Amino acid sequence: MAERANSSGDVSHARGNVKVVAVIPARWASVRFPGKPLALLAGRPVILHVCEQAKKSKYIQQIIVATDDQRICDIVNAAGFQARLTRADHVNGTSRIAEVAATLKADIIVNVQGDEPRIEPELIDLAIESLMKAGPSVPVSTVASPFMPGEDANDPNLVKVAVGTNGRALYFSRARIPFHRVGANTATQALKHVGLYVYRREFLPIFVALAPTPLELTEQLEQLRILENGHAMAVAIGNARFHGVDTPQQLEKLEAGLNQ
Repeated sequence: MAERANSSGDVSHARGNVKVVAVIPARWASVRFPGKPLALLAGRPVILHVCEQAKKSKYIQQIIVATDDQRICDIVNAAGFQARLTRADHVNGTSRIAEVAATLKADIIVNVQGDEPRIEPELIDLAIESLMKAGPSVPVSTVASPFMPGEDANDPNLVKVAVGTNGRALYFSRARIPFHRVGANTATQALKHVGLYVYRREFLPIFVALAPTPLELTEQLEQLRILENGHAMAVAIGNARFHGVDTPQQLEKLEAGLNQ
């Protein structure tokens, strides 16, 4: 396991001892964008762009698309990647990933969102390294990023995260955190949360068995369930330049950016 890395946090020799699998959830029936995984970006389905970006990770050894739709499964398999059909009744992507992860001989499961066709491979690697360095008491890691030019830290659709001096998540919010009072130290910058998670495989069934929690329901942020139940979450810091695709309009904007 990753916690066998040496005390300095070096993960170089641990890499070969740890089985890392990316499981990409992809459902057909998105409310705002039905069929989104097979929508075309630069002539290729969105889900294949996600697979190709995950393949560039230096740690990921296997990529599986977890889907409830045979059309997605067929396209992924035809492209040379692996897809598995899951139950259709999953309440969220984490639950869908847990179904697949339960069948795998893996140490670490990487949740790469199926609507992130431009996810940076270096961010994936940062999150994996963060979990490897954290030790066995930390079951999950994620990524935070400074806000990029043009992004509004007050936008509730851009989730913020506060991180402690130990590199662990303190809180996630749709509100701007931290709040800078007049005259207070303003050196602390707001960080946006990148929806990429890396789990120790044995934690996934624990997580999906937990009931929704008050702060989670208030903010509508599933990751708060982890913190509210006392589990630690490591946070890697990187530069996230791209967003996920939630609507056809966002996909058109991304396509336009590729053509510039």
